[in-house]
Amino acid sequence: MSEIIIRYAHFLSIFVLFALLTAEHLLLKPQVSRADMKRLGIIDIAYGVTALVVLAAGLALWMGVGKPAEFYTKNPVFHAKFGLFILIGLLSIAPTVFFIKQRKTTAESITVPKSLIHIVRLELTLLVAMPLLAVLMAKGIGLPS
Repeated sequence: MSEIIIRYAHFLSIFVLFALLTAEHLLLKPQVSRADMKRLGIIDIAYGVTALVVLAAGLALWMGVGKPAEFYTKNPVFHAKFGLFILIGLLSIAPTVFFIKQRKTTAESITVPKSLIHIVRLELTLLVAMPLLAVLMAKGIGLPS
């Protein structure tokens, strides 16, 4: 039963992660109002917390419940998936730092660097590849024969 709950938490948090990053992408424009910047900050916090839930549930599936750890550890597709998740997490640092710096601004309109918009788009693009890697991994593709 614990495997089902953890697996469900993992899937559900991945869906929420997609939704939050999509919301961030849709709100992020070259010029953002102070109100939208506040919304972006809240969305980004939720995104970070959700990413931690995805990570915690994923690590629990890897190390604790479900398939043996070797199923994941010996699979290069898993390593690609995990590495991609880490890369997305590292990319998300720049937007988070920007949102934190803008928290106390009194300006009515904030200029968002183009590079930041591109980073969020790149995160979203990379996140789309994750389900493909998950499907390949679940089918055992990449495991030694």
